Amino acid sequence: MSVVDVDLAGAVEGAAAHLYVWSLKDIPQDLRDALADASERETSVTGRRVLSTILRNVEVADTERNLVCQDTGIAVYTCRVGERFPLHPARIYEALKAGTERATLEHPLRSNAVHTITRENTGPNTGHRLPIVHWEFVPDWDGLDVKCVPKGSGSENMSFLKMCVPADGVRGIKQFVLESIVGAGGKPCPPGIVGVGIGGSADYAMYLAKEAIARPIGTRNPDRHVAQLEDELFELLNETGIGPMGLGGDVTVLQCHVEHADTHMTLNPVAVNYQCWAARRATAHVSASGDVEYDREA
Repeated sequence: MSVVDVDLAGAVEGAAAHLYVWSLKDIPQDLRDALADASERETSVTGRRVLSTILRNVEVADTERNLVCQDTGIAVYTCRVGERFPLHPARIYEALKAGTERATLEHPLRSNAVHTITRENTGPNTGHRLPIVHWEFVPDWDGLDVKCVPKGSGSENMSFLKMCVPADGVRGIKQFVLESIVGAGGKPCPPGIVGVGIGGSADYAMYLAKEAIARPIGTRNPDRHVAQLEDELFELLNETGIGPMGLGGDVTVLQCHVEHADTHMTLNPVAVNYQCWAARRATAHVSASGDVEYDREA
């Protein structure tokens, strides 16, 4: 490994360690604004109390410089890698894993990683194929963007996939999303962000749903048809009356985001992924020279 590789690997490792802890402690401003707005819109007495407690929770985390939620989740990274970035993706993964371990041990954080069969702990939030890393490769660029979106089990357990048929159309998509959120009730700690992935294949639809929850609240898909679906789902889901923590009220979701891919003519996969009210995310931009800039709102 060259000197450049070593320096870059260290920069990526340090970025991952910082991102994991930072995202767990300091939620983005768009989320803070959405929670405050939800508190103003909520008419249920119980719902308002729940939202007041959530906002107080955020204040205490800021004051004490501590975690927003005790569930530190599993670290999920999305990497946008420029084709001219000098560090190979295999080395990037090693650095992200080392950074995750550092964050877990140095903070320290609760280690949630276990073997799927034996349920024995596998390490400091790392293990076989952990952390999870998604990749996107960007032509004609020499940088690296790393986004960390820790995912707790309460919201992740409320993930759903259905292979709708094309004849179901948009109505079928809406019905499935609505049924999924109603069935989830208060389990994923609402109000949160509902991510919907449509198209592609079964596995890719779920990836798209995970991509959707990582967007800043209120952003809209550039495709006008998909953006219209986002608006309609947002209204429908807030008409369910599930409310904050499932105790009833006006605000069931802070937002609904939809990502899509073109698909086979006989396919219509739809995936739903829920992100709880503590929709944690943080991003680092790493240059080819190893300089790192951190971005709270990306």
